[in-house]
Amino acid sequence: MIQRGCKSPLRCIVKLGGAAITCKNELESINVETLKSVCAQLREAMAASTNSSPGSVPSMDWSTQMGYAAVSFSEEFKDGRALDLVSNFIVVHGAGSFGHFQASTSGVHKGGLHLPLVKAGFVATRISVTSLNLEIVRALAREGIPSVGMPPFSCGWSTNGRNVASADVSHVIKAVDSGFVPILHGDAVLDELLDCTILSGDVIIRHLSHELMPNYVVFLTDVLGVYDRPPTDPDAILLRKIDITAVDEDGTWSIMKPCLQLKKLGVKITVAAHDTTGGMETKIAEAAMIAKLGINVYITKAGTPHSLRALRGEVGDDAPDDWLGTMLKSFI
Repeated sequence: MIQRGCKSPLRCIVKLGGAAITCKNELESINVETLKSVCAQLREAMAASTNSSPGSVPSMDWSTQMGYAAVSFSEEFKDGRALDLVSNFIVVHGAGSFGHFQASTSGVHKGGLHLPLVKAGFVATRISVTSLNLEIVRALAREGIPSVGMPPFSCGWSTNGRNVASADVSHVIKAVDSGFVPILHGDAVLDELLDCTILSGDVIIRHLSHELMPNYVVFLTDVLGVYDRPPTDPDAILLRKIDITAVDEDGTWSIMKPCLQLKKLGVKITVAAHDTTGGMETKIAEAAMIAKLGINVYITKAGTPHSLRALRGEVGDDAPDDWLGTMLKSFI
C-alpha cells in the first residue's frame, strides 16, 4: 500500500511570492533584503524551542559565491545543536522577474513544442527559474535550513490542458521524512494536450495540500493580503477574513472582516502583462480551493511581523485585529 502522507503531520506549506522575493521591474533580479528576512523567519518558525537564541547560524552553503565568503565545514554541526529545527515544512516559490519574460516572449504557456521558438523558450524559461531556485535554496541553507531544490519538471510533474496530470509526491514525502525542506517552484512542464505549458507555484501548492493535508498554508506576497481592488488604490480595503464555504463555480465569497459581500470576479485584480500564471487571481482561486479542504490559509506581506506570526501558526482561527493579512477559512 502506498503511503499518502508524511510520517509526521506536515506543519506548513509556504508560498514565497515571486513579486516579494524578486525585483519585478528588473529582469532576473532578487530582492536580497526580503529573501534574507523571509529565510530568517522560516528558521525562527522551525525552531524546536521557542527560546532559541537567534545568534550566529552555521551555514549549510559551503560553496563559493560572489558576495559571500567561502564557508568551511563547521564544527557546530558535529554536536547536532545546529540542526535544532522541526523542519516539517515545504516551500514553493514563484518566479517573479525570473522565467515569466522568457515564457511570455516565446509563448511556452500556450504550448506547441514543434515551434523552434517555443522549444528554445522552454529551455530558457527553465534555465531562469531553476537558477532562482538554486539561489533560494542557498539563502535558506545559509540560515542553517536543510533545504533541497525539487524542480517539478525534473520530478515528473506534468499537465493535461494545464491541469495537473502527473505528480509523484513520494519524492517530496521522502525528503520531508528524511528531515529536509523541499523547495519547489513554478516551472515549464510537458502537457499532454498542448505539448508544454507553465505550471504555477499556486497550482503546485493546491495539489500538495490535497495530497499531504498540512496544518496550515501561508502565502507570502509583496502586499498585506487580498484587497477589494488594487492595493495602490487609496480606497482599497484589506479583506481580513474570508469564509469560502460557499465558494462555487460562480465564486461567491462571504467577507467576514470587514463586513462585505463580494463576488470573486468583482474583486478588481491587475495582472502584469508578462505574467503567464494568472497572477493574484490564480493565487486567490487556489487559496480558496485549499481552504475548502479544511486547511486555514493565510496571505500576508513577506518579511513583516505579520508573516512571522503566520509562519509560526500563531494566527489561528480568529485573525486577531493586530495581525494584518487575509485569512481564508471554511466555516463548515
